[in-house]
Amino acid sequence: MNNDFRSQFPILKRKINNETCVCLDGPAGTHVPDSVIRAISQYYKRSNSNVHGAFTFTQETDKMMSDTRSTVADFLGAPSLNSISFGQNMTTLNFSLARAIGRHFQKGDEIVITQLDHESNRGPWLELRHLGIVIREVRITKDGHLNYDDFKEKINDRTRLVCMGYAANLTGTINNVSLIRKLTYEVGAWLLVDAVHYAPHFRIDVTSLGCDFLLCSAYKFYGPHVGLLYVKKGILDRLPTDRLRTAYQHAPYSIETGTLNHAAISGVKAAIEFIAAQGNGDNLSSKIDDAFISISNHEKKIGQMLYNGLNSMNNIEIIGPHYDTNQRSPTISFVHSEYSANEICQKLAEVNICAWSGHFYAIKATEVLGLEEQGGVTRMGISAYTNEDDIDRTLDFMKKL
Repeated sequence: MNNDFRSQFPILKRKINNETCVCLDGPAGTHVPDSVIRAISQYYKRSNSNVHGAFTFTQETDKMMSDTRSTVADFLGAPSLNSISFGQNMTTLNFSLARAIGRHFQKGDEIVITQLDHESNRGPWLELRHLGIVIREVRITKDGHLNYDDFKEKINDRTRLVCMGYAANLTGTINNVSLIRKLTYEVGAWLLVDAVHYAPHFRIDVTSLGCDFLLCSAYKFYGPHVGLLYVKKGILDRLPTDRLRTAYQHAPYSIETGTLNHAAISGVKAAIEFIAAQGNGDNLSSKIDDAFISISNHEKKIGQMLYNGLNSMNNIEIIGPHYDTNQRSPTISFVHSEYSANEICQKLAEVNICAWSGHFYAIKATEVLGLEEQGGVTRMGISAYTNEDDIDRTLDFMKKL
């Protein structure tokens, strides 16, 4: 992506000690462009109101909410805006969904989760064990892939739901969702996909994927902190969600509790439109298609630079799949033979390079890979605004260590 693209992110222009920052912190939340900031500000300036009233401000809010659902549906390849629900974040939505599914399932029903997932797609399902629901856990391999032989063994005629990530936020692994969808079809189970780490980097199409549920978070793709949930038509209406009797009792509203953050939701629409503006096409969906080709190609190129540079250093071990494979997002985690992950990030921060250390809520994978006791890993993520100069600065500093 060119300098004109980067110039739309005001935080990238900020200088600390007379030097700009290298922002490799995207996997924990990307920065936002001017258009998203304006959308949120304009909502407060012009239409700040609750929904479903008679006056102009509230009617404008109603329209914005409907338009945003439609925009998110295009972003996810969903057939209808009525399949899109909003929440505070992905974790909160998934807890709400898990409680509803727990009431719907019977004692002895089985749910499959994985060791590779973010805890937000593990913890809510593990909570259901007290209802007599059996939770089976798919193991991971030493190189950070799911063990698909183990996956096949864990899915059986008692499986009612499989919960898995599209891409792993610790290792960058892209999982074979299509294979698991086939296996769930064979036993009549639902498939839930956590696409939080996948959505910033690659095109999502829930229709072709065939999933029953998909969750992601707008703050990972240049938007504000809003959780997004796709549910296949007809399923949400069958689930006894936590809701007041005064709330709408049908999809997509039945899982949305209380007054939503309307200003932030207006920013979600702006974030998707910002992505679409990077592509060409006759409509929003085709523009998003084209934009993600450019974004994915750019991020893969820049990520390859970072991976190759770090991988050439004797005191660094990269965790996860090799970068040459297509089963990879542009997120690179590593351990250093001399310094802990926290020490690395502290040293990077001193020269205005932003990275993260720890387990990033993928704590089970960190434990299984033997990384938790040493403080986890250092994680660097490529975003669409990352450029070659960012990588050169980072590698030059890492060589000095």
